[in-house]
Amino acid sequence: MASDTMSRRTPTRHRIQRDSRLVTAARELVLLGTAALLYSLVRGISSDRVDAAFRHAEEVISFERSLGIDVETGMQGLILDHGWAIDLANGVYIYGFWPVLVLTLLWLIVRRPVAYPFYRNAVLATGAFSLVIFAFYPLAPPRFLPWHGYVDTITLHATTYREMNSPTFVNEYAAMPSLHFGWILLLGIALVALARPLAVRILGATMPVLMFAAIVLTGNHYVVDALVGGGVVVAGLGIAVLIERHKRRRAVLAAIADAHQNATPAGDEEAAPASDGTSTIPAQRSPGNLSQVR
Repeated sequence: MASDTMSRRTPTRHRIQRDSRLVTAARELVLLGTAALLYSLVRGISSDRVDAAFRHAEEVISFERSLGIDVETGMQGLILDHGWAIDLANGVYIYGFWPVLVLTLLWLIVRRPVAYPFYRNAVLATGAFSLVIFAFYPLAPPRFLPWHGYVDTITLHATTYREMNSPTFVNEYAAMPSLHFGWILLLGIALVALARPLAVRILGATMPVLMFAAIVLTGNHYVVDALVGGGVVVAGLGIAVLIERHKRRRAVLAAIADAHQNATPAGDEEAAPASDGTSTIPAQRSPGNLSQVR
């Protein structure tokens, strides 16, 4: 009998909050999954501009050389004779992106639900800015230019990953900006800002550094791609800040409107109209009370 009573007991506040967060997580995963699919499909629109992509690659290489930051082949030369280092770089590039992206967003939904919309909006805004750049500036990645000394380590040592990323859905000429670096930088900022354990904050600070090394060491991106990736993250954060300010302004205006609507005008306490249109005398000044005072 007691067990039946316990099973029919009203859900606790903790359980209601947990269920609400699970529903929110499922809804947000559907939203982000849809956005990722659209991102991949729209990203492929510019994949037919191959000549422009290779021309832009030569421009980027010349630009980096003029600044003295064309370090890609030099960095690759440090690992090409070490299989473990190649596997490590490939692993960071492959497993340090989508899994980290999804798990960090889930952590934000469950543990930091108030902050989650800000970072979600920043991720989506960053992706939108990147799509514009992909459309107007197709760029062949370093791995497509072996005559400059670049090596595609993933194709040589992780062919399954390349086979899974079909050119039908993935634009291989969208190297700039690097969202592998940009989005990991963004989520690293979230972990540093919001996580309490020191180890997690250190992980958040380390992830962008490791991803920067991985995108260069695997021959998938130029240094400039990472710099532009960081730039679009700053722009995405700016959009997220503007959205938050707009939401707060609307909330303040709504609160002010509610306060005006619920406030009783001065002087109305003397004789507030009743629902039937008659005038109601406040209880403290009713004739009965006055006679009792006398």
